[in-house]
Amino acid sequence: MRTGSLVLGTRGSALALAQAETVAAMLREAWPGLEVRLEIIRTGGDRLRDRPLAAFGQKGVFVRELEEALQDGRIRAAVHSLKDLPSTLPDPFALAAVPMREDPRDCLISRGAKPLEDLPAGAVVGTGSPRRAAQLLAQRPDLKVRDIRGNVDTRLAKLERGEYDAIVLAVAGLRRLGLDGVITQHLEPQVMTGAVGQGALGIETLAGDDEALELLQALDHTPSRAAVEAERALARALNAGCQTPLGALAVCADGKLRLTGALASADGRQIIRVQTEGLPEEPQSAGENAARMMLEQGAGPLLGHREQNDGQHLS
Repeated sequence: MRTGSLVLGTRGSALALAQAETVAAMLREAWPGLEVRLEIIRTGGDRLRDRPLAAFGQKGVFVRELEEALQDGRIRAAVHSLKDLPSTLPDPFALAAVPMREDPRDCLISRGAKPLEDLPAGAVVGTGSPRRAAQLLAQRPDLKVRDIRGNVDTRLAKLERGEYDAIVLAVAGLRRLGLDGVITQHLEPQVMTGAVGQGALGIETLAGDDEALELLQALDHTPSRAAVEAERALARALNAGCQTPLGALAVCADGKLRLTGALASADGRQIIRVQTEGLPEEPQSAGENAARMMLEQGAGPLLGHREQNDGQHLS
């Protein structure tokens, strides 16, 4: 029995609330007697839904207001889609827990249930992700990839209205909303490598809040944590931000950690894929090794200004 209370901060979308409710239920099961309450925090990314994410020009567009709420004491922990969190958290924040990861793949949802290879020439595909856009064009350079914003229901409605021939979404989000029945095609990692941390939740708190850290660490899933830490180490080593067309997927199995990375040019004409293997206990090494392999294969120009910092991030 654990008495006391914990306020979880979350964005207000249906998906964010579903994710936060899942975390709240896990906390109540781990700590019977603990009172868990949700606090909805609106972020800049939620308020300005008509602007492409790239236009914000900053990392953590869905994160800043939640971190402010942590600092001013309105909440004790914040529930994020881990792919929204920058690969390096600034002081005084800590990634307290990574629960068991959901399916990390992307999927295609199309009108007429056509898979990627059967979409007509010039089909309009909606995504707000440079990573998805680049990897789509690598497979189908004839497609017209157009930006799309809004929550899952909004995007599905735009598809239904005929504004797009297909859209790409994360499998995990659809599953958490009970909408995975709309999926036309799961895009396997060798075709579409997901975002760093995709499918995982990240629970953030203040590094100095020992009580919250103790409560939250009960939810940490060791293999999922190792996998996403390797992916985040790859992003850190390349100084890659949310708008970098970088995909990464690590899997822990048979006592090994296997990491795949994919970095593409914006038009999809050049794509660098690497695979490396390491130990689950040393995820940072696996990520840094993958970054070195990418740089040796010419990743620098695909990273733009970022390549000038490669040395310090791999030291």
